[in-house]
Amino acid sequence: MSDDKVREIKPKIADLKARWPAHSVPISMWQELEELEDELEKAKKT
Repeated sequence: MSDDKVREIKPKIADLKARWPAHSVPISMWQELEELEDELEKAKKT
């Protein structure tokens, strides 16, 4: 289960980083990245 979740989350993080602007990153993007990274860490621990 956790491997599937990791494989699901990693592309989402990559997509978000690909859309990341060079300047003036919106707070919503920071929050989304933080949430995805937290979810990824939890999935790796399970």
